[in-house]
Amino acid sequence: MKDIYQVIDTVRISEKATLLQEMNNEYVFKVARGANKLEIKRAIEQLFGKKVATVRTMNCSGKKKRERRADAGRTANWKKAIVRLKDGESLDLV
Repeated sequence: MKDIYQVIDTVRISEKATLLQEMNNEYVFKVARGANKLEIKRAIEQLFGKKVATVRTMNCSGKKKRERRADAGRTANWKKAIVRLKDGESLDLV
C-alpha cells in the first residue's frame, strides 16, 4: 500500500469541479497515476476523516506545448479522481 501523501497530489478547483461539489457532493483530486480506487478511497478517508461513497477515476493526457516550433513538447499525463462523499459529509477546501 502506498503512503496516503503520495496518492493524493492536489485538489482541482475549476468551474466544473465547483458545480460537481454543489450539485452532487463530489470533489475532484489530482492523484498519482498508479493509484487505484481503493487506495484513493483510503487516502481521502484518512486525510480528511470523511466517509467516501464512490470513487471515479480517469486518465488525462498532457497537452501539446509550443506547437509552431520544431522542438514541440507535451505536458505530463496525469490522473483525475472524482470522489463522492456520503450524505451529510462535506469538505471545507477554501
